[in-house]
Amino acid sequence: MTTKLEKPKLVLIGNGMAGVRTIEEVLKINPDLFDITIFGSEPHGNYNRIMLSPVLAGEKTIDEILLNDDEWYADNDIILHKGKTVTKIDRTRNQVIADDGSVAAYDRLLLATGSDPFMLPIPGANLPGVITFRDIHDVDQMLAASKKHRNAVVIGGGLLGLEAAKGLAIQGMQVTVIHLMDTLMERQLDNTAGQLLQKSLEDQKLTFLMGAETEAILGDDHVTGVRFKDGSEIPVDIVVMAVGIKPNKSLAEKAGIHCERGVVVSDTMQTYDPKIYAVGECVQHRQSTYGLVAPLFEQGKICANHLVGKGSLRYLGSLTSTKLKVTGIDLFSAGDFVGDDDTEDIIFRDPGRSIYKKLVLKGDRIQGGVMYGDTVDGSWYFQMMQDETDVSEFRDTLLFGKTHLGDSGYGSQSHAVDLEDSAEICGCNGVCKGDIVQAITASNLFTLEDVRSHTKASASCGSCTGLVEQILSSTVGGDYSSSPKKKSLCPCSDHTHDDIRRAILENELKSISAVLHFLKWRKTDGCAKCRPALNYYLLCAWPGDYEDDGQSRFINERVHANIQKDGTFSVIPRMWGGTTTPNELRAIANVADKYKIPSVKVTGGQRIDLLGVNKEDLPAVWSDLNQAGMVSGHAYGKALRTVKTCVGSEWCRFGVQDSTNLGIRLEKALWGSWTPHKFKVAVSGCPRNCAESTIKDFGVVAVDSGWELHVGGNGGIKVRATDFLCKVKTEDEVLEYAQAFIQLYREDAHYLERTAPWIERVGLYSIKEQLIDSDDIRKSYVTRFLLSQKYAQTDPWKEQVTKMEFSREYETLKPEKQLVS
Repeated sequence: MTTKLEKPKLVLIGNGMAGVRTIEEVLKINPDLFDITIFGSEPHGNYNRIMLSPVLAGEKTIDEILLNDDEWYADNDIILHKGKTVTKIDRTRNQVIADDGSVAAYDRLLLATGSDPFMLPIPGANLPGVITFRDIHDVDQMLAASKKHRNAVVIGGGLLGLEAAKGLAIQGMQVTVIHLMDTLMERQLDNTAGQLLQKSLEDQKLTFLMGAETEAILGDDHVTGVRFKDGSEIPVDIVVMAVGIKPNKSLAEKAGIHCERGVVVSDTMQTYDPKIYAVGECVQHRQSTYGLVAPLFEQGKICANHLVGKGSLRYLGSLTSTKLKVTGIDLFSAGDFVGDDDTEDIIFRDPGRSIYKKLVLKGDRIQGGVMYGDTVDGSWYFQMMQDETDVSEFRDTLLFGKTHLGDSGYGSQSHAVDLEDSAEICGCNGVCKGDIVQAITASNLFTLEDVRSHTKASASCGSCTGLVEQILSSTVGGDYSSSPKKKSLCPCSDHTHDDIRRAILENELKSISAVLHFLKWRKTDGCAKCRPALNYYLLCAWPGDYEDDGQSRFINERVHANIQKDGTFSVIPRMWGGTTTPNELRAIANVADKYKIPSVKVTGGQRIDLLGVNKEDLPAVWSDLNQAGMVSGHAYGKALRTVKTCVGSEWCRFGVQDSTNLGIRLEKALWGSWTPHKFKVAVSGCPRNCAESTIKDFGVVAVDSGWELHVGGNGGIKVRATDFLCKVKTEDEVLEYAQAFIQLYREDAHYLERTAPWIERVGLYSIKEQLIDSDDIRKSYVTRFLLSQKYAQTDPWKEQVTKMEFSREYETLKPEKQLVS
């Protein structure tokens, strides 16, 4: 049996957010692996440094921003040395020594010493009354000064400086902000946005001296004034120095660990000493340093994996967007928002509503952007920037954001902040604003992925993502940053959807267990989130070799019917192209009578739904429908659902083509194929579009000279009109393009990703490039689709009925008779 003394020792220097987050990741993976000791210079537990501004403004207390209290350390058997600063790392003896003489031995050492405030090297910088803004002690000093003095100067017009200025103003001080540059927050904002911000803050009684260079801080035994390079002076009582930060590397340097601007680490977050790792603001990785939360947490996750010996991933750096709330004003910036001679700017400005948006494009791809006042589409732009999406198809409406798509639940920037806690944010999963705020504060959530994982908000259709991000930003604080680029499939692995699909093909992995083993899954059997995705990816990659794993499917797909809220099921037989016959209708009526099915309803997809079928009757119902020549409608599956048609030229006086016949041909060609999400098709016989083809995944609209093909529509919670793909002349061409498109969607989209968000992610240009510009590529997709259909077009109802061992699954369990003694 393993005892506590036998465990290897992990020591963390720095009780801040990045270091403790790494420890939390270690505990998640293997809570019993290490004896853990943490040294922190401050006399507090780990707290949310982003929330120092609300503490200064008197809106929160230190207890309210604590991330981990003493009880958390005790519960996890962590020895916490509060208020002790490590002064020496003895790499020969593998131990650290603190300023009070405390000694701790280590087998692995983690440095998370953070950063130090940068102090201007000017006369008077060390006078009493000169304060920085990095920790609770600084906040306490400012609060105490505000009770005794009236005039304050903040040197630095960046985020921290402005937050300090606003906090001191709220405490009743007259505040002047001194900034060397002409634009506030010039690293995040362009000149226009910076001027809007300055005007708004001036309206809040802050004073600004722009382009002013401080020469000296005046005073003998306390600050009395500030003198500038031009010789002018202003009287002040306190000076807040907020001109930047620098990595705290002094302890590492003293120990002989290689440092440059920060502690230099590899892609595994390892320093030049293999026993010593480092994360957070003290780190220099590939010449870059980071200060936002998302990249620091990403570093922590990867570092934790290597500390516990499961690391196969590397930290490749972070491309981050910045979403800020500066003194109540929402800002967003990402990438290159200035541009050059090779770029073009698209600008929207509404002075009346104080809204400004600017996107910088190069060759129809977003290079960067800056937004002021309305940042709700920031994450959408950032995602397209990361994915290098071609925006030429919707460039004319790009600056209007996703709202032009008719998102349900999408509102103005201030909408989410002003909502009551009872307001529903995520309609798909029924999550209210109060639920999200409670999860963020109770579980210390910092990223959109964290919120999704804890609350399910934004985890389905994604249309409420902007609202969730607003709530996250307003709850966590101004330094919120959106999620890092790489999003893993599930908590069992750090691999993305694309990583996994690539590994399956390149390494010829042909079973779920092979994938889990090869990619070093954390859970031996995976979880309910990853197993259905892996099952689909394997089925798509190896249609002739991989055997579908029914136990890795959701309940509706396992039982081939949709479970209803009372525990009964609905059964929908397929009706080709929405057509039926008297014999089929008689068979449905007979089934409804025979099995006492309480409700029969026509669906929006032109099918007949038998509602209220008992589970034990399912095989018999299917058998009777099979005998009438009917097969499963796959109304329960991630598969082709329906092909909706109008009557077309056969009956309608406006019809120009035979839409019904084409719909039947399409449904008979496409049915049975498993797709990343449900897939709907419609065919309209004329441009009046009675079959609603322009809100389907694949829509066909007849015109006099042939057929228009549309893709990526959606008529659910998030309504999206289709994109025009191309025009063809014959039904055979429609069939070819439909097969090629569905196969491209099958091979490229992520599991549970509808065609609408998939197209927005990869860009319509990318799809046209493969299906329109190259006949060879299009035909290769058709060939692979036809191959997969050889194995997919088997009626699951008939298969279940004929395999008696499976049909027993539908029997109702009955209690055994009691034995009489």
